[in-house]
Amino acid sequence: MPSLRIQRVNELLKRAIGEAIRRELPVNETGLITVNEVDVAGDLKTATVYASVLGNAEQQKRGFAHLEQHRPRIQDIVARSVVLKYTPVLRFVFDDSVVRGNRVLEIIENLEKDPKAGTE
Repeated sequence: MPSLRIQRVNELLKRAIGEAIRRELPVNETGLITVNEVDVAGDLKTATVYASVLGNAEQQKRGFAHLEQHRPRIQDIVARSVVLKYTPVLRFVFDDSVVRGNRVLEIIENLEKDPKAGTE
């Protein structure tokens, strides 16, 4: 389990990255990009950002392309808003947990409507 300091830095970076994405990337082009989790390395030099894009498949592709393209700018904004000895190098990873969660809820809802569907 990460230390309390690392947990606090993770949460602080998550908020700062989310705010930077909200300001820098237009939703109509990229879809709604959400930062689900940030995992900072122990030395604070790298951070893995788990993000998801709500939108169609084309918006998801464009959203992650824009994230990669604007990574230096987002990292610069984060460096200005979060005071750390080192600004972590950001690495964006697609997180489809929201999509999977919605799919599970949809299956449960269908089972509640038609209980016989789950026994076949």
